[in-house]
Amino acid sequence: MDIPERMKAVLLTGHGGYDQLSYRDDVPVPRLAEGDILIRVGAAGVNNTDINTRIGWYSKSVSGATTDDGADNGEPDVDSSDASWAGTALQFPRIQGADVCGEIVRISKGVNPARKGERVLIEPCMGIIPGKQTFEFSYLGSECDGGFAQYIKIPAIFAHKIECELSDAELASFPCSYSTAENLLARCRVSEGETVLITGASGGVGSAAVQLVKRRGAKVIAIAGASKAHNVMNLGADNVVPRGTSPSAALGPNSVDVVIDLVAGSQWPELLDVLVPGGRYATSGAIAGPMVELDVRTLYLKDLSLFGCTSLDPEVFANLVGYIERGEIKPVVAQTFDLCDIVDAQELFLSKKFTGKLVLIPPPD
Repeated sequence: MDIPERMKAVLLTGHGGYDQLSYRDDVPVPRLAEGDILIRVGAAGVNNTDINTRIGWYSKSVSGATTDDGADNGEPDVDSSDASWAGTALQFPRIQGADVCGEIVRISKGVNPARKGERVLIEPCMGIIPGKQTFEFSYLGSECDGGFAQYIKIPAIFAHKIECELSDAELASFPCSYSTAENLLARCRVSEGETVLITGASGGVGSAAVQLVKRRGAKVIAIAGASKAHNVMNLGADNVVPRGTSPSAALGPNSVDVVIDLVAGSQWPELLDVLVPGGRYATSGAIAGPMVELDVRTLYLKDLSLFGCTSLDPEVFANLVGYIERGEIKPVVAQTFDLCDIVDAQELFLSKKFTGKLVLIPPPD
């Protein structure tokens, strides 16, 4: 199939509400630099980061939860100078979309010609020095264009060949959420026999974490809405604490080895209370609000370790591909949408009335 000069894509044109998402059919197909590949997108998943980036939530000027009205209409008075993952101004227009499955259709100089035709998953957190942990990176859909389009270009090293029978939509449910979850567990060194508390366990990263913790042979206590408890248990959770219940009251002090937190918010101090002395806490999100209260005495008297997790450890994504190919984890796709229906997908995403992932499907050429 010939590759067109123009493609259909969703452009984010500025920080704000849904009106900043523009579905276009005249966007130039990306041109390759040396070492790049062009991928025809088969499917792209929806994530919190898409909405956070659109509304400018990453700016230090914003202190509220991502589920507030700002997620629909945009945060008022955002300081756009620091509203990206990198803490700098986002470059517009930007094509978002960090969860991408597709096929390599064009290669550049320096790339093995045999890679053309490979089915691939894209590693969304692209380190400045591949294979090394430098904590400097470009994130797909933030510092560079992502997968809400028919085509995407990336450095070839971040496209991982995958061989399995899952659909494009199922595969697109993995990259961002599952690599984030696996990275959290790797940083915390979760091991067999431990007890792990997971907040936001019915969401994309949370449901991934449930499966990945069980894969390591640890016990899962999940926090999720009561209506989603059955779904979370089916993923492997050993116990579900209904969202809104006090973790301290439900579990008691010093009751879990590790906390994987995607929520933060007002109940955050209780997450440290339930950790055992020497326990580990890791976070990659704050959907209930980023501003929390820390009693430093709890931190040092209990010898706790706190981990912030964004940049992927070098082995994380390759390990994830192996888990998928061996059938050790399964996709959880709640619903698919046509790419042009991105607003409908984000509205459902913000409702939180589903378990797993929402996935966008671009049109054929």
